[in-house]
Amino acid sequence: MEILIIDGQGGNLGRQLVKRLKEAAPQADVTAVGTNSTATENMLKGGADRAATGENAVIVNARRAKIIAGPLGIVMADALLGEVTPAMAAAVGSSDAVRVLIPMNRCDTLVAGVGEKAMGELLEDGVKKILSCLSQKD
Repeated sequence: MEILIIDGQGGNLGRQLVKRLKEAAPQADVTAVGTNSTATENMLKGGADRAATGENAVIVNARRAKIIAGPLGIVMADALLGEVTPAMAAAVGSSDAVRVLIPMNRCDTLVAGVGEKAMGELLEDGVKKILSCLSQKD
């Protein structure tokens, strides 16, 4: 099953998400797409099977993915300090994939019902949700 991890900035959230997912499910087929080359490189270091960078890579891979994961901002134009283009946000938002979004307060968007949690807790919950999706599809 195609899993797409998208991240920007330094790619630290994406790297940790890829790493934890591959530890929990080594057979998972993970494609990483960074909004910049630094994010892409860090997700590859986390264990992604393949990677690409930029707007077109997000658009193409969002069509193919069964699960898309990353920070909440990947569905909002101009998020991640402007790294998420309107076309990227539209591609993620309109994809048929299941989206697992990690709520980060850096997107200037607060999600009601989500308390302040450490990044590690948020990532752990994200991985659990992805693994749940994988077990339902098999």
